[in-house]
Amino acid sequence: MLRAVKKGLLARKVGMTQVFTDDGQAMAVTVIEAGPCVVVKKKTPETDGYNAIQVGFSGVKDKKVNRPDRGQFTKAQVKPTRWLREFRVEDANQYEIGQEIKADLFQEGDLIDVTGVSKGKGFAGGIKRHNFHRGPMGHGSKYHRRSGSLGAKGPARVFKGRKMPGRLGGERVTVQKLKIVKVYPEKNIILVKGAVPGPRKGLLSIKNSVKA
Repeated sequence: MLRAVKKGLLARKVGMTQVFTDDGQAMAVTVIEAGPCVVVKKKTPETDGYNAIQVGFSGVKDKKVNRPDRGQFTKAQVKPTRWLREFRVEDANQYEIGQEIKADLFQEGDLIDVTGVSKGKGFAGGIKRHNFHRGPMGHGSKYHRRSGSLGAKGPARVFKGRKMPGRLGGERVTVQKLKIVKVYPEKNIILVKGAVPGPRKGLLSIKNSVKA
């Protein structure tokens, strides 16, 4: 069963910078454009069997929206958005269709979980992808960066899950328990301590931390 969140919204990664604490220490932070998001749909136990809200983020031209999504926006009487995502909540009736959710949903000191798609890095070898050790670099070694033996002698096959060279990155990643350093409600900007997944302008999903 999926865990319901108390609060969550969609955001866009702006980049990284640093701020100084009260005692003069430099702290690396990620600048996140959090919202404004709009509630497009509500799901309740009576109609769908669970509590959830569907929120949209970042405006887009009407011609770039497919017909099923356009029908949802028309029914909710809200402007089309680029992204639509669903958040499980404890009580969907606390929200209204068309309601805006902004950065002031979170406060300084809150702990959050941030989900995004990590940077795609293409095909990579075992050393870069899985932190394998390399072999001797002498000329006679012939095993500098290759994977080496792949399986046991008896089965005579490679077991599933074997760490090998392959596609690196481009995966859904969640970083848990990040601390919010500063909130600028008028600009919908949140500063989060540390790094978050994805490139600049990448879509992020922010929720209150399940480990708080």
